Formats: sequence, C-alpha cells, structure tokens
Amino acid sequence: MNSETQTRGQLERTLSQRIQALYRTQLGQQPSRVQCQIFDGKIVIILEDSITKTEQVLVASGQEELAEQVRDDLDKAFNPQLTELIQEVVGIEVIDVLTDATLKTGRTGTIAVLADVPLFREPQAPRKSKSDTDLDDAE
Repeated sequence: MNSETQTRGQLERTLSQRIQALYRTQLGQQPSRVQCQIFDGKIVIILEDSITKTEQVLVASGQEELAEQVRDDLDKAFNPQLTELIQEVVGIEVIDVLTDATLKTGRTGTIAVLADVPLFREPQAPRKSKSDTDLDDAE
C-alpha cells in the first residue's frame, strides 16, 4: 500500500483496524480501542483492554510477575507480525519496535520506528456551498 495515496488520518485508521484484527486472530483478544498516530518517522500505537484472559487470571490470583513474563514473551513473539503489518500498510521498513504493557490498566503502548518519514496526501479542503460563495461575495 502506498501511503502517498491516503491522508494521515486514513492511514492511521487503516493501521488501527488492521492491528485490532491481528490481535483478535492471533491472540484471541480484541482490544476495545486501538489508536495510531504517525509523526515524523514514528508510529505510536495505544491499545485499550489488550490484556489476555490468561494474564487477567494470573493477576487476579496474585501472580503478577508470571503475568508480566507472559506479556513480555507474547510481545516478543507478536512483534514480528506487527512489524510486517506496519510495513505492509505504510510501505516503509520498520527498524525498531518498542512495546510495553500495564497489566493494571490493560493498556499496551508500542512505538514503531520507521526507516523513513511517510508521505501523505493532503486532505481536500471542504468545498464551499453556493450560499457560502454568495455570502463571501456580499462582504
């Protein structure tokens, strides 16, 4: 996919939807919300309710350290698929992925560092209606 054919917002939305689907199919856990923001050569991804049932059970039974180890291992196993997805959507090589999760809040944060800055199509300005044009002429 060529990022130049989409606006920043469209690309961020596509990434969010694809990441949510990847979590659902690979981890059996669908985050309630996925937000992506692209700036410079980085993508920031925030997932809400991203903790798996297994991790939730471990935390509830007082085994936070084991739950954190499970999360770390999941992230290591999952990051190559996430990297591939990002590269496919943005069309730019991902050179580093940094991920951390907070089990208490259920949030996961990821920063993907890109090899280059994505280029976007500028959104079109809204067209003026005939009545707006008439008002401009009257001023």
